[in-house]
Amino acid sequence: MRKITVHVAPQAYQVTIGAGVLNQSGDSLRAVFPEQTRVFVVTVPKVRRLWGNKLQASLVAARFKVDFLEMPDGEAHKKLATVENLAVRMSRLGADRKSVVVAFGGGVVGDTAGLLAALYMRGVDLLQVPTTLLAQVDASVGGKTGVDLKTGKNLVGVFHQPRLVITDTNVLSTLSARELRAGLYESLKCGVIGSMKLFEEIESKGAVLSPRELESIVSQSVQMKAKIVAADERENGLRRVLNFGHTIGHALETESNYRRFLHGEAVAWGMIAATRLATVTNRLDTFSARRIINAILHIGTLPKVAARGKTILGLLQADKKTRDGKIHFVLPTKIGKVEIANDVPETLIVAIVDELREIASV
Repeated sequence: MRKITVHVAPQAYQVTIGAGVLNQSGDSLRAVFPEQTRVFVVTVPKVRRLWGNKLQASLVAARFKVDFLEMPDGEAHKKLATVENLAVRMSRLGADRKSVVVAFGGGVVGDTAGLLAALYMRGVDLLQVPTTLLAQVDASVGGKTGVDLKTGKNLVGVFHQPRLVITDTNVLSTLSARELRAGLYESLKCGVIGSMKLFEEIESKGAVLSPRELESIVSQSVQMKAKIVAADERENGLRRVLNFGHTIGHALETESNYRRFLHGEAVAWGMIAATRLATVTNRLDTFSARRIINAILHIGTLPKVAARGKTILGLLQADKKTRDGKIHFVLPTKIGKVEIANDVPETLIVAIVDELREIASV
């Protein structure tokens, strides 16, 4: 078991990582909340069926009253209507300001339940219990919450840090191979932006990982994100590097109406695009670029890109990473280091996205 502290104001919190830590979630939560009694677990049917009994048993043993609130699965349900529905149900069940919201699922659940916790009665406490690799290495840490609009991803949200994160690597055993790969792309992102060691570990192994290696990758990814979040909680500077691959990745998700790609897969294509942009603009050498792209493709097969460059360019104008009309990209300058760029020509963006369609068809 590993414990990583995220140092944010006004209160630091701990991420507990290890096999079987779900069984200790009640005691861990009771240590943080000695007086609270009501817990509302936001989850999806599949996660509740597979792991709900373990979580409930641990919480009940720690003297919490537990109510499960199920929401539909999938990115298409990460919207304000879902938050409203959950809030109404919490209210009818008697939730008050001392209630705790538990986000028990993947990134969609984490983002949606996080926004629910931030808004209900102007803010209640939040526990993140991520059940996908992508959520464990990324979404559960850092306090970003949000839902999608028809015009773009995560355009409505607030920062609301959890009080605790419980990351049980045993739950990854029930993930599909595709979901596991989607999380590995996010971990590879952490390697490209700041850790040659993490990059090389994933580069050499691909998606063939032992439970011990998987726990190591989760821990390294969380450690890096915790360090960045502590330095820049509200994404005014350094934290923006975590968006490597997300600029075009988010646009690909929006263009496909969130049906073609898992989030990590879209980010993978976005990283390939950003790497190509870095090479063409003379920020990154071709050898390093080839290593990054090969490492991404080594993890597994990606869904094909069907979108045209001009369509993606139009969507990028509405992305929250576009400022003063300029599209911002996180571009690698070497493996383990990136920079923010806002001088990429629009014609080049279109050409690189169209290039992705050619890569996908090979």
